[in-house]
Amino acid sequence: MAFGGLEHHKTSAPIAEINMTPLIDVMLVLLVIFIITAPLMTHAIRLDLPKVAADVARETPRTVTLSIDDAGKVYWDDAPVPLDALPARLREAAASGSAPDLHLRASRATRYDVIAQVMGAAQAAGLTRIGFVTDLPLPGSVPGAPAAAPAH
Repeated sequence: MAFGGLEHHKTSAPIAEINMTPLIDVMLVLLVIFIITAPLMTHAIRLDLPKVAADVARETPRTVTLSIDDAGKVYWDDAPVPLDALPARLREAAASGSAPDLHLRASRATRYDVIAQVMGAAQAAGLTRIGFVTDLPLPGSVPGAPAAAPAH
């Protein structure tokens, strides 16, 4: 071990060993400090807060889910809606107070032109908050690969 004694070697090479004693001392001191202070952080201070009548801070926005299946049929919250009646329904939703958030769900095989028509109708109605709903991939599956069929 290299403790830097009084003996001199004929070679003046630097000492290549790391002295671990100061590192272990610091670690043990920190451990003792954490052991002492950890219980102090779990105690709560009892406060009697004032009671104030206030309005609700924020309402949660209303959401409308539009689903499009493989055939291009549109569903408004699981109720079928003809594609030509969709713009009027979107205008009604946008005019009713606060505009709802639009969640758009489309099957993987849905044609893009149907999705574009729905998005265009929503934009024309004044709905600007549109979210695309997707499924999470299964653990261990490759992103972009077709999902495995469930076993029966």
